[in-house]
Amino acid sequence: MKQQQAAKMDMLHGPLLKKMLLFALPLALSSILQQLFNSADIAVVGRFADSTAQAAVGGNSSVINLLINLFVGLSMGANVIIANYIGQDRKKDVREAVHTAVVLSVISGFVVLILGQFIAEPILKLMDTPDDVMSQAVLYLRIYFAGMPFIMFYNFGSAILRSVGDTKKPLYCLIISGVLNVLLNLLLVIVFHMSVAGVGIATLVSNAVSAGMIFIFLRRGDKMIHLDFRRLGIKKNHLLKIIKIGVPAGIQGMVFSLSNVCIQAEINGFGSNAIAGSADAINFEMFTYFITNAFSQAVVTFTGQNFGAGLYDRCKKVYRLGVISGLVGTGIMAATFVLLREQVIQFYTIDPEVIKFAVARILHVELFTFLPVTYEISAAAMRGMGYSMVPAVITIIGTCALRFAWVYTIFPLFGDFDMLLNVYPVTWVLTGVVMVVCYLLIRRHAFRKYSVEHTKAV
Repeated sequence: MKQQQAAKMDMLHGPLLKKMLLFALPLALSSILQQLFNSADIAVVGRFADSTAQAAVGGNSSVINLLINLFVGLSMGANVIIANYIGQDRKKDVREAVHTAVVLSVISGFVVLILGQFIAEPILKLMDTPDDVMSQAVLYLRIYFAGMPFIMFYNFGSAILRSVGDTKKPLYCLIISGVLNVLLNLLLVIVFHMSVAGVGIATLVSNAVSAGMIFIFLRRGDKMIHLDFRRLGIKKNHLLKIIKIGVPAGIQGMVFSLSNVCIQAEINGFGSNAIAGSADAINFEMFTYFITNAFSQAVVTFTGQNFGAGLYDRCKKVYRLGVISGLVGTGIMAATFVLLREQVIQFYTIDPEVIKFAVARILHVELFTFLPVTYEISAAAMRGMGYSMVPAVITIIGTCALRFAWVYTIFPLFGDFDMLLNVYPVTWVLTGVVMVVCYLLIRRHAFRKYSVEHTKAV
């Protein structure tokens, strides 16, 4: 019981920076480790198979994100709702929301599993995937989607743990499952020569292990978040609140991924070397983004609890610390990858043609990956206060609609790889400016509205 209590974090009292760092850094490390282990899929086939196998694995990331982001958004909704209930000390509602989220995760996982098997090949054809990559890409995608129930349970379970301030247990899960993923990659690809199928199976097994560990942690959790089979079920009021927060976030993620699918389709037109090089460089963008995402998750959870408790000054401080920490962290990481670009890219490939495309992406995209901090942290703070639709709409317009416009108007005028990649920093700047302004306006409105409602209640 003492260990369970220690896993909780008091977000409502005391200094914030240390607690936010203790929350965000394990989360960032978890995500970076997960990406490193996922990168092993690309690295192993790149080193021990060929560039078409590497393109088949790496070129699928935008498709995978397109389908799972809706449900990842729902898990964020569960995080916010549970955090709000904790801030209001509504223990019964916390327990009911936890079990609603668990059931929702299982249903979501099987929906994506079934849907993924049917749409894998058609969506890859829509993306103009080259013929020499197509069969392997479809195979990898179908194997990956077979593990969706495990991925969804892990995401929702991690969101439940984060709502009480525990980001260490998901880290332990990823360390163990990630090491297993790497070992299975090496065994299945090098020893059994299974190429793309091997890395797909390794990923599926490692996801099952991480989901199993989260299950054990929830079963052993304290009374508020303890997973009890007798309590499993969906409570309509909690489900609607999760949907209200989570669906806009999920739709935002889906549309965001759709814009990346559109960009990936144009990258595919440059051939398998461009696909492989872009896939290699994206790994570094993801590493940097995970710093942003970690502080974004911290801001969502800390804002959720403090807003629920009516502690508005702490909400403002959470936002400021989130932005500053995110900019510093992403700035350092982006600068490191840009300066060492020739060295780090060789972790994935030694093919000079693939390296050429990878370096181009690092210089045109990775260099500016500190910019999303402005809109991600602002959006997180709004969601923590219960406002999810506004940041979703801004992101859809700013980073999605503008990307479509760029791809179909600006890019055709030049037609080169570098100009295609410039879409990222341009849309990041525009979206960041609008999101910060909207956050400041909504924050003032939300604090005033919440004060009036709770004064009347008293």
